[in-house]
Amino acid sequence: MGMPGSSGALPGDDLADWLAENLGVCLVSRRPVGGGCIHSAWCLTVLPSGGPAAAPQPATFSGGRLFAKTNSLEALPLLEAEAEGLEALALAAAGTDLRVPAPLAVGVAGNQAVLVLPWLELAGSGSAAADGAWGRLGAALATLHRSSLERCCTAGDRPGSFGWPRNNVIGAGPQRNGWLAGWGRFFAERRLAPQLERLERRIGALRGGQALLERVPDWLDGHGADPCLVHGDLWCGNAAIDNTGHGVIFDPAVHRADREVDLAMARLFGGFPAPFFAGYEATWPLPGDHGRRVPLYNLYHLLNHANLFGGSYAVQAQGVIEKLLLDPPA
Repeated sequence: MGMPGSSGALPGDDLADWLAENLGVCLVSRRPVGGGCIHSAWCLTVLPSGGPAAAPQPATFSGGRLFAKTNSLEALPLLEAEAEGLEALALAAAGTDLRVPAPLAVGVAGNQAVLVLPWLELAGSGSAAADGAWGRLGAALATLHRSSLERCCTAGDRPGSFGWPRNNVIGAGPQRNGWLAGWGRFFAERRLAPQLERLERRIGALRGGQALLERVPDWLDGHGADPCLVHGDLWCGNAAIDNTGHGVIFDPAVHRADREVDLAMARLFGGFPAPFFAGYEATWPLPGDHGRRVPLYNLYHLLNHANLFGGSYAVQAQGVIEKLLLDPPA
């Protein structure tokens, strides 16, 4: 779940003690790995300690290595939300070719919040074999979306409604959830409105934002969206192919939503390879007019990036709002 970086160590022995207590392993070494912009990420080399906790099974204990994220104690809710999302996706992905690194442990080690996941060896991209793997990843995501409609994926889950039992995060930003019966109202009130409100407090209101919110329910309630379990933050940096040829997804912002939100974001920030979309379409075709909703769904992520990073994202979001009001998706 990342590329090896330079050697390094975490201060003190709190993590080693915590690993022994919670996973029954002895920490041999640790080195930082790249790829994260919120948490510190580590490759841990471990051995069974014979302690009270059961050692990880071979399926989750690859070559004596584990993947860990650490941060300050204040970040524990972010790691807990990630762990819950991974568990839900892993349950929904059961029986598919899709791999989800289900959490092994999450908690507090000394003055650090920690999340431990299986270590995954990720493959390179660009080969014909990789194209086939991306196609299988798309097909598996379609199967996950469809199977989740009749499967409870976490405590408090409500198949049939849009939302999630508790608020979680999108990147490092808050993501408002709860449950609503109508998809258009949910997307307007729980996705776009909070982002627009946060941005207004930072830089002022975007032109047309309120008019957009008032029209979103009418735009989205007519195409029969199903409340699928979605990854929620499915850009190309949160998916990969492992060295066994399986697709992998991670770093989610899960909730129940129109499945099109995952496919829309998969076109943003660099986009997924074309075989991914072909594999999805071959398994569960999208409505013929789904492309018209892509800018609206990706507006959420542009607004979130404007709130997290500033820069040109607010300008991009303003442009999307104006285009949507002139040329509505429905």
